[in-house]
Amino acid sequence: MILQQPSEPARESAAGFALFALGFRPFYLLAGIYAALSVPLWALQYAGWLPGANPLWHAHEMLFGYAFAVIAGFLLTAVRVWTAQPTPTGGALATIAALWVAARLTAPFSLPAASVVDALFAIAVAWGIGAPLIISGNRRNWFFVVLVLALGAASIAFESYPRVGLAIGLDMVLFVMAVMGGRVIPAFTNNAIPGAGARRHPVLEYGSLGAVLLLLVLDAFQLPVGIVALAAAALHAGRLALWAPWATRARPILWILHLSYAWIVVHLALRGLAGFDLVAPGLATHALTVGAIGGLTLGMMTRTSRGHTARPLAVGVWELSAYVLVQAAAVARVLLPIVLPSAYVALVVASAALWFAAFALFTVVYVPILTRPRLDGKEG
Repeated sequence: MILQQPSEPARESAAGFALFALGFRPFYLLAGIYAALSVPLWALQYAGWLPGANPLWHAHEMLFGYAFAVIAGFLLTAVRVWTAQPTPTGGALATIAALWVAARLTAPFSLPAASVVDALFAIAVAWGIGAPLIISGNRRNWFFVVLVLALGAASIAFESYPRVGLAIGLDMVLFVMAVMGGRVIPAFTNNAIPGAGARRHPVLEYGSLGAVLLLLVLDAFQLPVGIVALAAAALHAGRLALWAPWATRARPILWILHLSYAWIVVHLALRGLAGFDLVAPGLATHALTVGAIGGLTLGMMTRTSRGHTARPLAVGVWELSAYVLVQAAAVARVLLPIVLPSAYVALVVASAALWFAAFALFTVVYVPILTRPRLDGKEG
């Protein structure tokens, strides 16, 4: 296992400021800062140590604030690779980022107003990725434009129908992770580990994605999801097993993706059990938000940040520590309350502290990576 920071060639070429050179840069940095600050604030309010606890604010901001920022940064970067067409940079990218910041600053005072700004942000991101997709004729990825716009619409719906808006929003983020997980996790595994044998089976691929879409429809109409969620858990577990997760045990930059994807299986299984009133629904929600979203976004942010700045695709002790901390946060928030229900509030606070440490580490370590030019002198 790699415990030292990987060497970085040509450090002298990294002088300068490049925060708005490509989409991942501002949004990964903003997401890291927001994750590190907002979750501990909520935990202190939840525990009664600070006034102003608002569960709706916490739910809204983790989904439409943090998760949406990472998705936007990823897509504004990936679409340029997929299409060989430019995506917003410079002033245009800064304006899109400013909309996200404006929504976050507005949210503590007025969630309805913040949702309107979120919708404007969604439109801006959809334009940023839609134009190159259309120009290039890349029909395979047009659905991302629809998903981005749907996230903006879900933020608006959240104000009148918070339960439905949150459920649909989480299902859409789950679908994005399931799609991208299938595209990149087995490919990353095979590329980095010769002979790993990660593979995909069409039945499991289409079945697992179809199950998530079915859950989205059921949630939209507030119908029972217990059996469908349990079936989806089995499909995603089978899918992950084919991706050779054990082969990645010595590669932190890979196992964080596999282990975090496993939280999707946990989420779906707990959703199924919650549908039969066997566990609390909140545990299923946080298996998705802390374990899957937290872990997968952290893993993808570190990997894509390194790759798109011409750094080695290997991580050191600080990233490894962040990976372990976010997984520990998920265990404390989801699994330990099942066996220690009397310590629930303390476990929520402990999970928030672990989450803070993970994303504070990411933010501090990646500020120079995200704000300085590529090491090879290329654009981006």
